[in-house]
Order: sequence, then C-alpha cells, then structure tokens
Amino acid sequence: MLWVKAFHIVFVASWFAGLFYLPRIFVNLAMVAPGSVAERERLLLMARKLLRFTTLLAVPALALGVWLWMGYGIGRGPGNGWMHAKLAVVVLVIGYHHACSVLLRKLADGTCRKSHVWFRWFNEAPVLMLVAAVVLVVVKPF
Repeated sequence: MLWVKAFHIVFVASWFAGLFYLPRIFVNLAMVAPGSVAERERLLLMARKLLRFTTLLAVPALALGVWLWMGYGIGRGPGNGWMHAKLAVVVLVIGYHHACSVLLRKLADGTCRKSHVWFRWFNEAPVLMLVAAVVLVVVKPF
C-alpha cells in the first residue's frame, strides 16, 4: 500500500504543477499584442503540450487514489467524513482541469474575452484546492 500511496502523491503533485502553470501561460496569451502571431502561436503550443501532459498525469493520480480508497479501504467506513469532503475537492479539481481545456480552446480560436487579471485570479483556485485536500487528508477534521 505504501508504494501505491507514494506514487499517488507523486502524480497528484505533478498534476497540480501543470494546473499551476497552465493558467500562467493563459495570462501571457491574454497579454499578447495584436499582430504578434509568432508569440501567440508559441504560447498556444506550450499550453497545448502542457495540457496534454497534465492530463496524462491526472489519470494515474486518480486511478491510484481510487485504488487506495476502494482497494485498501482508506477513508471508508464510519468516522471518515473527511473522505467525502476530499472527493468533493477532487471533483472540483477535475472541473478546473476541464475548464482549462475549454479556456485553451477559446484562446486558440480567439473567442476568449477574459483579461490577464482574470487569469491571474483563476490561477489561485488550484492552490486553494490543494490546501483543502492536504488538510483534509492529514488532519482528518471530521
């Protein structure tokens, strides 16, 4: 079980690293001057590659988490309300990941009207979700 837990942590940390950096690329895309085609295309390429890689990291993170939960029974049974809250956070993280892919499509086709300031605030969400998940798992407040 410790190997599964260790690799779960590694993949979750890697997944979040991608979710931390992808919106920073969006900030730069929102600031590209009109007519800077090469810069825009380079940033879009970086964002697409990072999103693809981040998605690949999310799959084993989620699979290993399910293995720990269902296979080893971590968080199952009475007195494990923290797991329900953590699963809600996981659903939010998956939703955020999906939102990043939608925003990238809109940025690529030129229909995104969000400002760089909006993306700076958007970039803070995964930090809050990671803090919530870690506190729930370590402290187990309920």
